[in-house]
Amino acid sequence: MLLADPARSIDVDARIRWRVQAPDFADWRTKVLAVNGCAQPVRLNGSTEIRHAATGDVLHRHGGDVFVPCGNRRATICPACSDRYAADAYHLLTAGLAGGSKGVPTNVTTRPRSFVTVTAPSFGPVHSTATTKSGRRRRCRCGESHHDADTRLGAPLDPDSYDYVGSVLWQAHSGALWSRFVGRVRREVARLAGVKVRDIPHTFRLSYGKVAEYQQRGLIHFHAVIRLDGPDGATTTPPPWATPELLDDAIRRAHDLAEVTTCYPDGLVLDVRWGAQLDIRRIDPAEAEDDDGRISETRLAGYVAKYATKGTGKSEAADRPIRSQLALDHLHGISTHHRRIIQTCWDLGDTHQHPHYQELNLRRWAHMLGFRGHFLTKSRAYSTTFQQIRDDRQAFRLAETLDRLGLDPATTVVINHWNWTGAGYRDPAERELAAGIADRIRTDRRNRHHQEHIKERTTP
Repeated sequence: MLLADPARSIDVDARIRWRVQAPDFADWRTKVLAVNGCAQPVRLNGSTEIRHAATGDVLHRHGGDVFVPCGNRRATICPACSDRYAADAYHLLTAGLAGGSKGVPTNVTTRPRSFVTVTAPSFGPVHSTATTKSGRRRRCRCGESHHDADTRLGAPLDPDSYDYVGSVLWQAHSGALWSRFVGRVRREVARLAGVKVRDIPHTFRLSYGKVAEYQQRGLIHFHAVIRLDGPDGATTTPPPWATPELLDDAIRRAHDLAEVTTCYPDGLVLDVRWGAQLDIRRIDPAEAEDDDGRISETRLAGYVAKYATKGTGKSEAADRPIRSQLALDHLHGISTHHRRIIQTCWDLGDTHQHPHYQELNLRRWAHMLGFRGHFLTKSRAYSTTFQQIRDDRQAFRLAETLDRLGLDPATTVVINHWNWTGAGYRDPAERELAAGIADRIRTDRRNRHHQEHIKERTTP
């Protein structure tokens, strides 16, 4: 006998027991498994029909209520879709690193390639931690040795003298600064090679894949794979003069020269430039990293996938846009330092007081601490696209279905009729059950990958 529906009760455990015993639970669980336990799936109703292309006869039909993944890349909102985004990011970056798939030839591994990290400048001293070569923890400027979980890390030593306005304006222009930087690298490569600017499109192409990551102080730094190609991108080889040393020299000079000019509210000019810290590492096709600053393709792709999904956790920013000052005042789980950055974005985003910042749309991006760009971007010719990866996955699943049904892809056509009926789960009990399913799927996947890794290492 089923329990009475406790939908109006705050007893989630009772609601879970009722939901598990409900007649439609098996069907509901199947739909949740199909989206890997997505935290807030889109609910659709309709059908998919496979018809004969010539006659129009219905050969197979699947209909009813289905779940579709929400597609949110933030792990704090949907771990399941974040995992999928990380996997797609890994394949996108790996295709441009190792080639051999997604239309990228394997000889890209012989091209000049560098893994570059550029950072923001200082807007005031902050609490920090570092270790010596022997592993001993250094003292911060405040006189203490901070542990890694210290919530003061990244916060200003003196908040009143910290340049919050300058940091927000730098963050808002960081995307434009990256564009200037890439253009400058291209011109510096041409200058070092003796190529005229007008001949660049016919001589070589600069390809890159880039991800953004928040530092503890709330400012973005960029990690990028930069590669020298022939004029048509990955499918063409660069000129003989293209060497890793030339690319590294061009990157260093561009790092020092790239800038974007804006101004403070009082009219004082602010030159938006990179910070002094620049890291350039040569990319090695080998699996292991060397001691000379090289980094392997496999490990690098894993780093980038992690950066791409890390995004903005609750320790750095808000998960969703802020619509009002009242919402900002009631924001929870945000440090005092990051809250002040968000407040600065909100204040500068007042178009009546600061009309010259209107195009920055800072209030819309206040929850992102003023960062207005995408967390993973790439040049057109670097490798494939997220859309192509998704299309390939959809085509693969369709081919599996047609093969299982014994149908010929050349003589069939797929017709979809789906309507949106809602988003998310009906109550906290379903959300708890879906979270448990997602956790089990992730654990099983992690264990399977671990066993495969052990097998690869032990197989002679």
